[in-house]
Amino acid sequence: MTDQTVGAGKVLFITGASMGIGAAVARHAVAAGYRVVLTARSLDKLEALAAELGPDSALALKVDVTEWTQLESAVQATLEKFGQLDAAFANAGFVAGTGKYASGDPTPDEWKDMILTNVLGAALTARATLPEIIRAKGHFFLVGSVAGRITSPGPYSATKWAISGMGDSIRKEVSGQGVRVTIVEPGRVDTAFWHQGKPDSAFLHEDDVARAVMYALTQPDHVAINELLIRPTTQEN
Repeated sequence: MTDQTVGAGKVLFITGASMGIGAAVARHAVAAGYRVVLTARSLDKLEALAAELGPDSALALKVDVTEWTQLESAVQATLEKFGQLDAAFANAGFVAGTGKYASGDPTPDEWKDMILTNVLGAALTARATLPEIIRAKGHFFLVGSVAGRITSPGPYSATKWAISGMGDSIRKEVSGQGVRVTIVEPGRVDTAFWHQGKPDSAFLHEDDVARAVMYALTQPDHVAINELLIRPTTQEN
């Protein structure tokens, strides 16, 4: 874990914080002295994580990132609770089934939810948080994927290509204002979706990604780590 003096009371806003990489980043950030805003659709899991991290360090808010008014309200609640917003980790997203175009799996409605969450949700998170991040000369993160550098069947890969383009677009928009932008692109992470008879060594763990995020977040202000492409050692694609 990072030394607690690094964060020094700064505030990190996290979407998709109820489990996985989002929750791991929250734990590492609080250990480094950050205060965190935990947002997701599942309030019970968020409240359990907030209780673990402590009321002075964490705020849990139920937020659907595809709903603009909910994100606006969450940013306002952040400012009311902590008085500032220094960084955001746009992590909310998911894979809808296998994602194949021709097979009829998943359904078009599942595709729609995935595309709206993965792409529109990230864009709305940027729009809601960047005014405060610009004031703080802070840091904005987007979670992409190795799937945003290669192609695979179905629209999931396309959503992650969109994140890659969105991240660079945001970087060009705000870099002159002292804001750092980082795209985090994990390979296979140890989740039920990926387990298909592969050994444990074929996967990243959530803490592996969280440590990389903290590395970028805690660089000196004049240093911007714009991309973090993180694969398990044995992953070829």
